[in-house]
Amino acid sequence: MNRISIAILALLAPIAMCAQGVKIEFFTPSVVHVVKYPGQPVTPESKVIIAKPQEVKLTRKGSTTSSSELTVKLDEKTGCITFLDAKGKVLLREKSHTFTPLNQTFTLDKGEAIYGLGTIQNGKMNRRGEHKRMEQSNLEDFQNVIQSIKGWGLYWDNYAPTQFDDDARGMSLTSEAGDVIDYYFMYGGSADGVIAQMRFLSGDVPMFPLWTYGFWQSKERYKTAAETESIVDKYRELQVPLDGIIQDWQYWGSNYLWNAMDFLAEDFANGKQLIKNVHQKHAHFMISIWASFGPMTQQFRELDAKGLLLPIETWPQSGISHIWPPRMDYPSGVKVYDAFSPEARAIYWKYLKKLYDYGTDAWWMDSTDPDFFNPKESDYQHPVTGGTWRSLRNAFPLETVRGIYQAQRKDDRGKRIFIMTRSSFAGQQHYGSNMWSGDVASSWEMLRNQIPAGLSFTLTGNPNFNTDIGGFFCGSYNTKGSGSAPKNPQFQELYVRWMQYGLFCPVFRSHGADAPREIWQFGEPGTPVYQSIKNLIDFRYRLIPYLYSTASQVTNNNFSYMRPLFSDFAADKKVWDMTDEFMFGRSILACPIVEAQYTQEKIIKEDAMTGWDRKEVTGEPAAQADWTETKTATKYLPKGANWYDFWTGKLYKGGQNVVLTTRFDQVPMFVRAGSIVPLGPVMQYVGEKPWDNLEIHIYPGADAEFSLYEDEGDGYNYEQGYYSNIIFTWTDRTRTLHISARQGGYKGMILERKFTLMLPDGTTKTIDYNGNQVTVKL
Repeated sequence: MNRISIAILALLAPIAMCAQGVKIEFFTPSVVHVVKYPGQPVTPESKVIIAKPQEVKLTRKGSTTSSSELTVKLDEKTGCITFLDAKGKVLLREKSHTFTPLNQTFTLDKGEAIYGLGTIQNGKMNRRGEHKRMEQSNLEDFQNVIQSIKGWGLYWDNYAPTQFDDDARGMSLTSEAGDVIDYYFMYGGSADGVIAQMRFLSGDVPMFPLWTYGFWQSKERYKTAAETESIVDKYRELQVPLDGIIQDWQYWGSNYLWNAMDFLAEDFANGKQLIKNVHQKHAHFMISIWASFGPMTQQFRELDAKGLLLPIETWPQSGISHIWPPRMDYPSGVKVYDAFSPEARAIYWKYLKKLYDYGTDAWWMDSTDPDFFNPKESDYQHPVTGGTWRSLRNAFPLETVRGIYQAQRKDDRGKRIFIMTRSSFAGQQHYGSNMWSGDVASSWEMLRNQIPAGLSFTLTGNPNFNTDIGGFFCGSYNTKGSGSAPKNPQFQELYVRWMQYGLFCPVFRSHGADAPREIWQFGEPGTPVYQSIKNLIDFRYRLIPYLYSTASQVTNNNFSYMRPLFSDFAADKKVWDMTDEFMFGRSILACPIVEAQYTQEKIIKEDAMTGWDRKEVTGEPAAQADWTETKTATKYLPKGANWYDFWTGKLYKGGQNVVLTTRFDQVPMFVRAGSIVPLGPVMQYVGEKPWDNLEIHIYPGADAEFSLYEDEGDGYNYEQGYYSNIIFTWTDRTRTLHISARQGGYKGMILERKFTLMLPDGTTKTIDYNGNQVTVKL
């Protein structure tokens, strides 16, 4: 019989020490750290976990240890652990483990739904029956976090490519490198509870600047500084709101100067002036940076001299500035840097600081997976700081993003850090980053996949997700010449519906290749497609008070922006696998249209390596569409609440399918009865107009509460308590709204304002508010 060693934080004395061991450590009453080792006891150093174990009162009886929330039973014969809640209900059982390969297998209940892992692009929510090799890539990224409908979660603390399997043999994780089994078991009781535990372990979510919740425009790519600036000018001329403009790659010149982090191309001769001009137009500037460097850059030469570059094949493969296919007879020589090295991260920031000095507001960290083409065994065995490329592979995005965040926090100039990145690992929410879902194809199937991919990402503790609105590669829609996709009704419908989904993402951003995506590319002002896009952008700005208040709850109370329906309605089994609806904050039910209604879907075959729609199988020819026609769609309203149609005010009972009359220019959305939703004014950019007369929409049917959060909108003074909350409380029985006295304060806050109270039946009442409590009967 194997003897098992147990170490418990509050006990500090192992039962026995021997060849095979198990370390069980309570971090909190509901979080347990498990380490299994084949030889001497070890305490692995984590790249993700920043929390320290708390003092936890424990009781022990034989091989069973209990806190106030959990009981952990160890089978000394097998080394297997069983986790139970405080009432003795089994939450999760280990089945077996091995060290070569490094594997842990668990037993799940029949019918038990499990979620998370990362942005898997297969259109599924429930991971039962899944078989997936988890290695960071362009389109799929992994955080090693799983959670169950039963309210438990598990973080597998290993950074090597890992195989996830669930079948009749059990649920297992098998990593390609590592000496010990190392994981954290979390019991939160709900999806929100597990997310809270994961953020306790790996870090909270800092606030993003207020302006980041506005509209972003980008494309692959603006080729001159004048073009970039002209995009902002055109939006201002058309009076279409815009807050962010993005400069994509090659502003540095040739591929041999890849990622030089300076404006070296002739058409970007004065990048500092470009940024200044953008700021003068009341917009913000984000710029593309990469995790790799061309051989003629200063960064390459300094990193290479210190042995801090990796030999892996990466993008761009050719030195000639020709996107596809690459000219391999002219190799680029571009190499990825060793982001695991503190010295390499310092060198990276030393050169990036020039763009920061120019006034750059945000970073587009592309290819943080990073791109890894034609992998060889020698690549995986290549040493990096602290291990091998194989052993640390999946943590690369975490390390490179963390490096920028920590360096900029030390050089704080009153700007909150905003990083948009193509890849993410567990804990990355703590380092000012928002992940986008990679170079997704422009297809309806891919649009449908984005919803569960984003929700699955959220369930790992990372709330910040967005996609390229319209899909990145839309070339198959260029049926009337290069760049003609925005005139193709098939792409127009897909783009507008994708934009309606993007309305409910934390970042609302238009981007892509093969055709421009600016609003005027889709028609003239007043035409149906143009107007549908403009209405959406206008409405996004109206939602910002609701969205920014949600952001404060994300930071302070572990909320999420995008919430799978089972997060709020776990008792309704019909929503456990729902992939086309989700909650946007606590109150709004987003029901985007994700199937073509006015045109026929185009069928695309994706390139297996990149996901890019290089090969078209078939597709219906472009056709005219009558965008004024109404259509119908069936949507499900979760049981456990009643629901108001946002647009009509009609009230529906939950727990039923409803057939809706839909319009091209509206996204179906509902508001939960017992909600309060503030709406702001339409504006051309965040801050153009004060929030001095917000509409406060009240949805009766249950009691409701909403905390309106406001702060300076940028900088980190909010961390020192410089912010305000105004709490609105609706008592349904008496139809009374209580508005609290303002709590807190900050420089520049509105001292006197109006609130216009609105009910679905059309009742409105405008009141004055000067910071003192007010009670209104409606």
